[in-house]
Amino acid sequence: MAGTKHLDGKIAIVTGGAGGMGSWISRVFAEQGAKVVVADTGADVEGRMGVDPTRPNAVVEEIRKAGGEATTFIGDIAEMDTAEDLIRTTLDTYGGLDIMVCAHGILRERMVFNMTEDEWDGVVRAHLKGCWAPTKFASIYWRTERERGGRLIYFTSLAGIRGGAGQPNYSAAQAGKVGLMLAVAKELGRYGVTANCISPQASTRMTDRGRGVMEGDSERGIKTSASAAGTSDDPRNVTPAIVYLASDEGASITGRVVGATGNRITMWREPQWTKSLYYEQPLWDIDTLFKLMPETLAANGFPLPHPELP
Repeated sequence: MAGTKHLDGKIAIVTGGAGGMGSWISRVFAEQGAKVVVADTGADVEGRMGVDPTRPNAVVEEIRKAGGEATTFIGDIAEMDTAEDLIRTTLDTYGGLDIMVCAHGILRERMVFNMTEDEWDGVVRAHLKGCWAPTKFASIYWRTERERGGRLIYFTSLAGIRGGAGQPNYSAAQAGKVGLMLAVAKELGRYGVTANCISPQASTRMTDRGRGVMEGDSERGIKTSASAAGTSDDPRNVTPAIVYLASDEGASITGRVVGATGNRITMWREPQWTKSLYYEQPLWDIDTLFKLMPETLAANGFPLPHPELP
């Protein structure tokens, strides 16, 4: 099975396709037989340096030298016209669309009491609107081409599942992607389209920025993006799960959050009730609730949910 091309003949868009994880998705998709549109702005981790095609073009050139098919798309896909142009360009270039992976993203970290409006709006716009806008136009195509089906994969994060201190904007956007994915999975399932989120963890320039890289980290065994190659923290280690979700074999998985962390792949369960309190009268009596709550739902207190990794 080593030589099997699981995406042979597929046409894929990878947004953020020149980033730490996105570039590996682009390369591996091409290795697996897909024609790849590498969509990126080439901006920095904060999304502030404007548009630079250097890195996206380099990824495309690398794919072509290896014998694969790829093309560059440069632009801000949170802009509606740009998002529509991305889908149109893909259809004009390759004649269809089978897979869209939204792996783009930025960080603008600040505690909630210090966060500026720009820091909030920029991150939520890039992550959440940047997923919704191209999804809108991809879904129009998939709805028209009902027999084709499609695979939609958003990048979320542990911050979106459990929250991240210093990242209220990023956490909110990542959680929003899960909600968007769940809605899209229900809406597009009838057209043969699956929608899932991948929650990855690997060493990239974004995680370098997030935890604060210090001189000597590599010597102390702390994996930065520069020292992760060939280890379980290599961004390439996230791609096998994404290839499966993007393949024909992944058709039965939809509306799920899949974790890819080092050597572990996990399937997350959506929030469920843990306890319930029932009142027989049509309207709750406030005094009764104050009496019952300490004896039932609050009997053992309310510690923060999921304080540690699984």
